Order: sequence, then structure tokens, then C-alpha cells
Amino acid sequence: YVPGPDAMPKEGVPQGAVTKHGWKSRIFPGTVRDYWVYVPAQYDGKKPAALMVFQDGGGFVREKGAFRAPVVFDNLIAAGEMPVTIALFINPGVVPPAREGQQGRKNRSYEYDTLSDQYARFLVEEMIPELEKKYQLTKNPDGRGICGNSSGGICAFTVAWERPEAFRKVVSHVGSFTNIRGGHVYPALIRKTEKKPLRVFLQDGKNDLDNLHGNWPLANQQMAKALAFAGYDYQFVFGEGAHSGRHGGAIFPDTMRWLWRDWKDLEF
Repeated sequence: YVPGPDAMPKEGVPQGAVTKHGWKSRIFPGTVRDYWVYVPAQYDGKKPAALMVFQDGGGFVREKGAFRAPVVFDNLIAAGEMPVTIALFINPGVVPPAREGQQGRKNRSYEYDTLSDQYARFLVEEMIPELEKKYQLTKNPDGRGICGNSSGGICAFTVAWERPEAFRKVVSHVGSFTNIRGGHVYPALIRKTEKKPLRVFLQDGKNDLDNLHGNWPLANQQMAKALAFAGYDYQFVFGEGAHSGRHGGAIFPDTMRWLWRDWKDLEF
């Protein structure tokens, strides 16, 4: 699994701009984090842009990483295969050390694996309003996507599950739908809850994790079966990979094409 041509800069394709920032959260008190904002060259501020949010954002924004999301967005936006989209790449929070020389406390699992609306509120009440100080973003939840790997993948699903009026497009790579903090209940919840207006993409591999929290390949297959049973608009790509972003990164351009396939019919 390697990045394809759509993850490489192409001659004549306008390049968006990426800027790095820092954030101190109220909803996750005491935490600080880095985040990056991608703005495509085609954004002119005259009409709202679509929005995509990425957990573990530093990995998605890297020029030589598995995903290279800014380059993929440049190419697909230029080709008309996805809308003009501003992307928000957010790292998990860290509580700074009390004393010099100590390690900070990582807040990632609490933020990502917890089944609640807290991370959704962090986005809706803190991060998106901060973006909106400078950019016009669509209010249409069908024009908003959220993506992550592993615990970031279950986090993406939880945000849309809890707040479908804010996000309706979900991408989960090697998602941790296991019992780290209760996420193994989702297949049963999906089957027993009235269908929500979500579009969900799942990716996993048969060599993913099997540990005290559960079996990742089985958990993702259960998710896919539950989404099918409940009549969701979903796609599940199951490959040979392990617990990494390599497979998800290799298919990421096609994932975005699938996710945004009808974007021209949306009102932004």
C-alpha cells in the first residue's frame, strides 16, 4: 500500500495554503494542542466552503505521510471531484507537565474513545467558531466531513452520531470500535436506533489488532454489517493491512471521491 498519483503534486494544479496554530481548550480543561488549517487556492471568501476535520491532524497534513491530505485536496478540488473544502487538522490534547523535565499527560484516549458528545462540542463550540472568524464555512451538515485513524476513527463516528446536525460524512480507518472505553456497543446501537442521516466509510485489514480491548477486524466487520442492516449509505473496504494508515492512505483519494460523489447537488 503506497500513495498513488493523486497524492503527488501535479503540474498546473493550484496549491492551497497550510498554516499551523495552537489552542488551549475550555471543554477539555488544561489541555493544549497544535492544529493546522488548509485553505484551497480556489477559496475566495465569496461563498461558504465545505469543511473536513481530521483527528491526529499532524499525521494527515504531513507532506510525506501516508495520506498527504492537502495534496489530495488540491488535486481533487481542481478536478471538480470534491467541493472547495477547508480542512482542519487537529492533534489530541496534552496536559502540560507540572515541572520542567516531566512528560505531559496525553489526553488522546479520553477525547477520542469516550462515547459522549464532548469532542463534538469541542469542535462545534470552540474550533469551528475560531475558524469562522476568518473563513466562511457551510452550515449544511451534508457539507461537513470528519475523518480519523484508530481511536480517531471511532471519534469521527461518535461526533456524527452525537451531532448529525453538524456533521454527516464520516471516514474511519482501522477504527477502534472495541472496548477501550465502551466503543464495542456501536453495532448494537446502530441496529436498535432509528437511522441517522450519515454517510460512513470504513477501512480495515485482516491483520489489524487483536488484544485485551477486542479484535479490530471483527469489530469493523460488525460495524459494516450493522450499517448494512440499518440501511445506511456506507462503504467498507477490507484489505490485508495491519494497524496503520498505509492502506487508508493508498485509497484516500478514492475515499474522498466516494464521500463527496454528489457534492454538486448540495447547497453550501
